[in-house]
Amino acid sequence: MYIIGAGGHGKVVAEALMLNGLGDFSFIDEDRSRTKIFDRNILYSFPESSEAAIIAIGNNLTRKRIALTYAYFYAKVLHPRANVSPQVEIGEGTAVIAGATINIDTRIGRHVIINTNASVGHDCIIDDFVHIAPNVALAGNVHIGEGTHIGLGAAVIQGVSIGKWCTIGAGTVVLKDVPDGAMVVGNPARIIKQQVIIADL
Repeated sequence: MYIIGAGGHGKVVAEALMLNGLGDFSFIDEDRSRTKIFDRNILYSFPESSEAAIIAIGNNLTRKRIALTYAYFYAKVLHPRANVSPQVEIGEGTAVIAGATINIDTRIGRHVIINTNASVGHDCIIDDFVHIAPNVALAGNVHIGEGTHIGLGAAVIQGVSIGKWCTIGAGTVVLKDVPDGAMVVGNPARIIKQQVIIADL
């Protein structure tokens, strides 16, 4: 298996693989200043191969660009200390990190990151290329649109929809729907910037 990205998130994903007994992997990273992780060499170009891979890069747009460019078989990785209902759907390329909880009848898209100690309530829908940061709390029936980043420790109340390619600031409390491309902060959340969506690659 290839782990695409030899930074901090790459190390987290590698550890999750090893704890699942999947130690046969290599890193890919175009940054030649990075040399080894876990005593493994790093490839500096993308092989033409159908081997399994996971994109271990926190930037949502970068993950989308790589996924659309390289036709690998993208595996999903669930840390053994994540708490995931058996009634959850999880798409290819998604990583669920230690301490995360995902409750019943939630649907998680492709190439999503559910990070450390994040809590995802029942009946949520998390679209492709989303990043749910550490200690985020999503109540039940929340919908997160493609490419959105939910920042460290943010909270979203039940039934709220957050649009595509939004940025929800760290510690933000979201009490109502958020439109596509919005950057929101505060308690309660307020829009401070409306971003142009450039992610339709």
